[in-house]
Amino acid sequence: MIAGVRRLVLQWTAVVPVLAVVLLVFTWGRSLPGAVVGIVSLVLAASVLAAVHHAEVVAHRVGEPFGSLVLAIAVTVIEVALIVTLMVDGGAKGATLARDTVFAAVMITCNGIVGLSLLSASFRHGVAVFQSEGTGGALATVATLATLCLVLPTFTKTKPGPEFSTSQLIFAAAAALILYGIFVATQTVRHRDYFLPITKQGDVIDADDHADVPTTRTALISLGLLGLALVAVVGLAKGVSPTIESGVEAAGMPHTVVGVIIALLVLLPETIAALRAARRDRVQTSLNLALGSAMASIGLTIPAVAIASFWLSGPLVLGLGSTEMVLLALTMLVSTLTVVPGRATPLQGGVHLVVFAAYVELAVTP
Repeated sequence: MIAGVRRLVLQWTAVVPVLAVVLLVFTWGRSLPGAVVGIVSLVLAASVLAAVHHAEVVAHRVGEPFGSLVLAIAVTVIEVALIVTLMVDGGAKGATLARDTVFAAVMITCNGIVGLSLLSASFRHGVAVFQSEGTGGALATVATLATLCLVLPTFTKTKPGPEFSTSQLIFAAAAALILYGIFVATQTVRHRDYFLPITKQGDVIDADDHADVPTTRTALISLGLLGLALVAVVGLAKGVSPTIESGVEAAGMPHTVVGVIIALLVLLPETIAALRAARRDRVQTSLNLALGSAMASIGLTIPAVAIASFWLSGPLVLGLGSTEMVLLALTMLVSTLTVVPGRATPLQGGVHLVVFAAYVELAVTP
């Protein structure tokens, strides 16, 4: 009976990504009626769950921290493609799209995903434990990238407005790529042990014992299906975005709320994967996913839009406003105080979630 149920689940997670991509082909670029939007939303939710399943298969095969890196980079690469596509079609609204999306990703990952993971792990296991050495390095990289790419454009004087000059944009893009590359090398080669889950006694957990390691063939199939599922998630999210946009405008909320909603949909696979890891007392894996996604979002998106800006008409606004900068500074301060001890209680999780709630509230009612 158990084996039969397992086969059914595996078949379901294999069919859904293919079905979602087919649906994406037939709905891409079309105005969707309400009934079709409902169907697309259901398939989108199923694709998210399928993506999480296949990401966990790949992660279990390659081990940590490579597994969380696979999901973070896969989601971000497709997210970058979506941003550039929307910038081409977005007209005047495309000027701030990259900034709004990247900032939303930072707030969702560093406060939403981190807060939920710490809260879930500490409630279930008493105290959430992780390695401050690796997590602290990841947080420092996120803080540096966010400041260089999102804060400095507000204060530079070469070009009027919250924009970089050409040379400044090239520097920021190069710095983002270099820092991200150094972090990946540190996480996967030089100091891999700093990013592995640990027990409450501080012992490193170098292997998961909750399931048999999948074969290489199974992992490769899951990797392919993961790619299909992520393409479907991002593409279908773009397809329902006009309906979301209309609803936001009808409610009298600012246009930036659309970016927040889309970012939440795109990051949903990582959120679910992080929560599952936290429930298994693998908090380090959850933090790898959260901070790695924030880092990849900045380190890959800014260089991509910097290159795209050379042939796109219109300005590229990257500088944050005063409210967003206050929230970013608070996030980095709170995150530092969370990371330094290497242990967290429900209080730390609650603090991160309150900061995230403040961000959502101020996005809806600035």
